[in-house]
Amino acid sequence: MNQHIELRHLRYFVAVAEELHFGHAAARLHIAQPPLSQQIRKLEEELGCALFARSSRSVKLTAAGEALLERARRTLQRVNGDLEAVRSVGRGEVGTLTIGFVGSAMLTELPTVLGKYRKAFPRVVLRLRENHTASLIEQLREGSVDVGFLRDTDPAADLLAEPVVSEPFVAVAPGKHRLARRGAIAVKSLQEEPFVFFARQAGNHAWQKTMALCQAQGFLPNVVQEAPQWLTVLRLVGAGLGVTIAPASVVRIQDAGVVCRKLTPDGGLTSIDMVRRTEGASPLVEEFCSLARQIFKG
Repeated sequence: MNQHIELRHLRYFVAVAEELHFGHAAARLHIAQPPLSQQIRKLEEELGCALFARSSRSVKLTAAGEALLERARRTLQRVNGDLEAVRSVGRGEVGTLTIGFVGSAMLTELPTVLGKYRKAFPRVVLRLRENHTASLIEQLREGSVDVGFLRDTDPAADLLAEPVVSEPFVAVAPGKHRLARRGAIAVKSLQEEPFVFFARQAGNHAWQKTMALCQAQGFLPNVVQEAPQWLTVLRLVGAGLGVTIAPASVVRIQDAGVVCRKLTPDGGLTSIDMVRRTEGASPLVEEFCSLARQIFKG
């Protein structure tokens, strides 16, 4: 486009070409007629040809005007489309969003959040990554994950962690274990039992929380088998490899081979945290986190 021709010139031209009346076109554009006539003359000067054949009774397009009309409409449509695409990105409606989560987060309202987000923002490519807390923290920091749902996140200045779920701990034992008949299981009664648990490097803060429950009763668990996910832990407990202490949400995936019982004394709470980087949150991240807060709060 000639550097002296602006988009407004094309909009003015299209209005006059469609109305074939300068007064009607000016009213449509919400401007006075004299400035409109001046801008059309300026456009004709820049192009070096007449766009309209004017008489006291009519306004008609010249051959050059006919040629410009189709092209002007196409140009304005393309520009408007591009600008709307930019607005959509700014509103968080278009792009790619990567969500990381620990396995136990899927036992919360997170699947509902993901489903409703996909329906609300169908043009966003939603990528999911399941991993343990420590790995997801590193991915958040390097930018390969935008939002994470982590278990008992370690405090960090560069990450913003919002608890979205808080739940108690439960004791998990094989269905035929002597403790399975009890309505509640004391932490102290697990002292001599072998434990199935996740590795410390998977999530240091979460690991420490559980160890602290046992240390308060004078012992450290004898972990005989480590496993990466709670579903695996429960299946191994059901197979008789040991007992464990787990978030209460694992009740949703227990099978006939295990029992989950209230833990005594009360061992405090474990949380699923919604975590993102402290700085540089995009509209995509803001929209997702806003929706997630609404759903988790119920």
